[in-house]
Amino acid sequence: MITVAVFGANGFVGKSVCSSLASKENFCVIPVTRDNNSVHIGKNYNIVINAAAPAARFWAKNNPEKDFVETVQKTADIFYGCTFDKFIQISTVSARCQLDTVYGRHKLAAESICNFGNHLVVRLSSMFGEGLKKGVLIDMLMGNKIFLDAESRYSFCSVDFVAGYITSNFDKTGVIEVGASNALRLKDIAEHLNADVIFDGPFDVQEIENPDISFPDSREVFKYLDSMKTKLNLLQ
Repeated sequence: MITVAVFGANGFVGKSVCSSLASKENFCVIPVTRDNNSVHIGKNYNIVINAAAPAARFWAKNNPEKDFVETVQKTADIFYGCTFDKFIQISTVSARCQLDTVYGRHKLAAESICNFGNHLVVRLSSMFGEGLKKGVLIDMLMGNKIFLDAESRYSFCSVDFVAGYITSNFDKTGVIEVGASNALRLKDIAEHLNADVIFDGPFDVQEIENPDISFPDSREVFKYLDSMKTKLNLLQ
């Protein structure tokens, strides 16, 4: 039986990774959250997956010291506090393309702790799926102002696909980027929603570099948006 400790198991990605592992044979999944984190630091596992780092760029900008603790220090605490055969760091493409931001620099610093040997760093772009509570998709659904340029492009991908890919490729090493094979403009999302969205902010690109042929089309996000829009209409 392969023991897999998932740090950040209550988070958007962590929860989906736990569900994916639970559907597979020969894996013993150990969910680690803020409540039981101290219990699991210092123990031995076959695989450790760190999905505990915050995914809040604007919060990081306004709280750089706190983001350093939550992203870099906690990655070090897990990496050096546990023993394991393989460590998988859940990161973001911002570690490549947003090094002019606190968020991107801290994500890259966290990667540097474990980016060697047989370990794996998985960089993600924007995702959608059950449990999504924040981000540009939710903001557009709610009619909020978007503090980005309308031409900004994202490789929107289902969190379930991401989790399934990660848990089926434990043999990979180094740095890989996982997400959609193409990207959509934020303007395309607004047009699909037929929403009069106000855009006011910098141009941003969060595309996957060298996507695998198995990666999905980012336009799958439209089905998610339609479903969420229907739910919101029913609640009104």
